[in-house]
Amino acid sequence: MQEHYHPADIETQAQNYWAEYQTFKAVEDPAREKYYCLAMFPYPSGRLHMGHVRNYTIGDVMARYQRMCGKNVLQPMGWDAFGLPAENAAMQNNVPPAKWTYENIGYMRNQLKRLGFAYDWSREIATCKPEYYRWEQWLFTRLFQKGLVYKKTAPVNWCPKDLTVLANEQVIDGRCWRCDTLVEMKEIPQWFMKITAYADELLADLDTLTGWPEQVRTMQRNWIGRSEGVELEFAVPDATEPLTVFTTRPDTLMGVTYVAVATEHPLALKAAQTRPALAAFIEECRHAQTAEAVLETMEKRGMATGLMAIHPITGDAVPVWVANFVLMSYGTGAVMAVPAHDERDHEFARKYGLGIKQVISPADGTVVDVASAAFVEKGVLMRSGTFDGMTSQHAFTAIAEALAQQSRGRVRVNYRLRDWGVSRQRYWGAPIPIINCATCGAVPVPDKDLPVVLPENVSFERIGSPIKRMPEFYNTTCPCCGGAAERETDTFDTFMESSWYYARFTCNDNTDGMLDERANYWLPVDQYIGGIEHAILHLLYARFFHKLLRDVGLVKSSEPFTHLLTQGMVLKDGSKMSKSKGNTVDPQALVEQYGADTVRLFVMFAAPPEQSLEWSDTGVEGASRFLKRLWKRVADHVSGGASSVLNTPELNGMQRAMRCQVHETIAKISDDVGRRHTFNTAIAACMELINALYRFEDNTTQGRAVMQEALEAIVLMLSPIVPHISHALWHELGHTEAVVSARWPQVDATALIKDSVELVVQVNGKLRARVAVPTSADRAQAEAAALADENVQRFVGGKQIKKIVVVPGKLVNIVVVE
Repeated sequence: MQEHYHPADIETQAQNYWAEYQTFKAVEDPAREKYYCLAMFPYPSGRLHMGHVRNYTIGDVMARYQRMCGKNVLQPMGWDAFGLPAENAAMQNNVPPAKWTYENIGYMRNQLKRLGFAYDWSREIATCKPEYYRWEQWLFTRLFQKGLVYKKTAPVNWCPKDLTVLANEQVIDGRCWRCDTLVEMKEIPQWFMKITAYADELLADLDTLTGWPEQVRTMQRNWIGRSEGVELEFAVPDATEPLTVFTTRPDTLMGVTYVAVATEHPLALKAAQTRPALAAFIEECRHAQTAEAVLETMEKRGMATGLMAIHPITGDAVPVWVANFVLMSYGTGAVMAVPAHDERDHEFARKYGLGIKQVISPADGTVVDVASAAFVEKGVLMRSGTFDGMTSQHAFTAIAEALAQQSRGRVRVNYRLRDWGVSRQRYWGAPIPIINCATCGAVPVPDKDLPVVLPENVSFERIGSPIKRMPEFYNTTCPCCGGAAERETDTFDTFMESSWYYARFTCNDNTDGMLDERANYWLPVDQYIGGIEHAILHLLYARFFHKLLRDVGLVKSSEPFTHLLTQGMVLKDGSKMSKSKGNTVDPQALVEQYGADTVRLFVMFAAPPEQSLEWSDTGVEGASRFLKRLWKRVADHVSGGASSVLNTPELNGMQRAMRCQVHETIAKISDDVGRRHTFNTAIAACMELINALYRFEDNTTQGRAVMQEALEAIVLMLSPIVPHISHALWHELGHTEAVVSARWPQVDATALIKDSVELVVQVNGKLRARVAVPTSADRAQAEAAALADENVQRFVGGKQIKKIVVVPGKLVNIVVVE
């Protein structure tokens, strides 16, 4: 055995072995318990960052551990390959997005292999390939036939320079995040998927996801936002339709002093035709951000329309205002305002001098001043006519019934969740499989013509999607009437691809269908790993997609992921690593300097997986030193020749104590890795055991046997974390099979039976000694052992002992008169 640890050679040998024997190729076996472990696949940006390394190391450790426990493990890897960064690179470097993407995939694949991740590379997928997106196009056509997708005109954030839709999060201070152009609100036709049809099920099934962090489940509950309330109507003189609003607080209806509508509301647009100032205000609002988080904090602004609305119960006229905090895309685009009992309405009313009418008083009779602050709690109605004296709960029903009798309102359930807009006016995405015919309307592409292939050899000489300028792509014939027609030139939102990739991994070689029976063997995913930033959109869309797959008969389960682990960020100098801050660390350079095992060991040891990890160069060096110590301890042992068989009846006290520590460590690490996922404490326990083995100097036959067992246990327990060095050391310890095929070490319960126990000895509550006594020692023997200790006598000798407190098996406290 080599005396010194050389990671480059060792890691190459291990990786060559895994590749040659296809060690991680997963094959369905109904006789074995399966374990599907998946970390969220990366966007092929060109280089791995430390966040990737941490995420994928966590998943790899869990997968390797479960393999050692005898499960049939699937751990695949692929590429979330569509997206805007490729288009940006194309414009900057004058290279087609496909070429840039495939080159990045090649480089990043090699990086992942260098890190030793146990992936089944035969299942690799890239979402930008037609053989992948063909099947989401196929599913879209089925959903079209079922009425679960539809097209409608909807307001979007539009960048007039880049000619594309922007997500709310991509609008910063009213400008495009990429080119700094003022963003406009524009109404364009878009395709939507009816995720709202599954709102109740998505909400209810959260209760079954007991393996998910409660924080994520709460975030999804809030995003779905189920609320019970009343939809009611305010008549507007000379308007063709009444003004409809939804409220969860009908008990406050008698306190309405104005109603507010969105800038795009028909009433606002009609009023603006004769009010130039209002028209200018509406135009200004078109350039503002519409993200809900922004609306909560931005200045509340508005303008009167000159219109009045009629209160549905009192008949009083209340003014109609346009307000920038009301969104046309949420609810009806209008809200009833009750300044006395809503903080936002109160702020707006005070700013513009609108009325504030209290109609709810505290149930305990306390007097509140609604002129200075809104009273938002429920209570007892006042100044509400026939409803006076009712509790808010009672008034909810009474007012709803009164409105229903007049055909001016109805109880209904509302959701914050909105249907998923899947159209993007960008190039690098999967084409939407719809043909637009002047005669037949929107027609799904027939199965025989799928996939609709995105042309890859394109030029980005001009702004906008190239396929919108390619008649050879969009000119076609209608499948129904045979007449001239045009293909959709919008592409799918890239969340479409990432919403079902986990399922395609189970049968990526199937050319005849989206999924097959193998999906039901592997699904649901047993352990999913990814960042908390994906808690809502990706995870919610994936849950929705899984239910769609179930309802078209492709899977039997209702949820895609049984357990979810959300790992923390990687920080440096207290901030998230980013190129703009100049605080990134290149994983490739670290692997070349220290080896992959050192990098893996550090990211698993520095913090528990759910917490943020603070980068430390000295921590990396410490991880490297530990592996060198491990190597040397094995090398020193192996240099003494083969070990004899362990014969436990022959062990002396020191040997039994060492073996006891070994099996206590196995028990602890098994729990840390298998149940608690506290890999940092598992590594710490291994380090403590290595230190103990350095102190264990016993070259007798059975002493070496104990050392052999201990080193084998350490190598086995570390092998999921540092697989390369473990591969080499396992062979050096005399095994012919690879460590990756070995089983996780088992605790020998008999080894945990101790001959003696260590007692802490205190004098007047201060630690003065530790003494060993037989496990069978009684109180008198414990007291005698404590008093016999030389250091204890220094503090007790010549003094009066008031009492001695004995905690069996743990402590002796001697109380003396000072």
